[in-house]
Amino acid sequence: MDIDPRNSLAIVLVMEKVRVSKLLSELGLCSRREADSYIEQGLVTVDGEVVEELGTRAYRHQTIELRSGAKRQQEQRLTILLNKPVGYISHLDDEQQYKPAASLITPENQFALATEQTQRLHFRGLAPAGRLDIDSSGLLVLTQDGRIAKLLIGEDSPIEKEYLVRVTGRLSEVGLRSLQHGLVLDGKPLKPAKVSWQNEDQLRFVLREGRKRQIRRMCELVDLEVVGLKRIRIGQVPLGSLPVGQWRILSKNERF
Repeated sequence: MDIDPRNSLAIVLVMEKVRVSKLLSELGLCSRREADSYIEQGLVTVDGEVVEELGTRAYRHQTIELRSGAKRQQEQRLTILLNKPVGYISHLDDEQQYKPAASLITPENQFALATEQTQRLHFRGLAPAGRLDIDSSGLLVLTQDGRIAKLLIGEDSPIEKEYLVRVTGRLSEVGLRSLQHGLVLDGKPLKPAKVSWQNEDQLRFVLREGRKRQIRRMCELVDLEVVGLKRIRIGQVPLGSLPVGQWRILSKNERF
């Protein structure tokens, strides 16, 4: 790697050792928590040598890899697509005031899969990869795979999320352009969004970020009220014909 010798910061960053778990996460190979588990099992190598201690550090230019045992574990991890109904929250509620979406992941609610296959599945460790508020419906991803969680909800996630949003109020051309780019929430500018009319009372939003109740708050800023919000796509995976309240497994040939 050619580095300008005048750029001392770049030199320091290259020469600095970093925790192997962090490097694995940065490479998209697993989450940091998963990395620690793999290290404990002897399933991580640096330049071909097995890492034996948690907290081991390496240089960024070194070759960090997962051994076959870790890859087999990853292949067994579930990712589930749920059509969340209104009235359920995406994450667990510490005070147990509302029903979590994960409570719908039962054999009875599974879509198009034999019951005997369902009984062999292990749902422990499923966590929502992103939020969908209690008043919204549509596609929610729950996964055991840290790679997918990082891809979907990482700060710099490249994954688009598409919504159909029913609104009341009058939207001017200036307001529409503001929804597309120029609004600020919590003192921070929003990334550009694709916003267009789907029909006379419904807007189509495509976002690359997911701040808390973002679409509802965006609409409030241009004098619109959201009366219905449904997520219909995450990346390349559509909600499709999945019925409300039912779920299915992400197939091996599907990619976000």
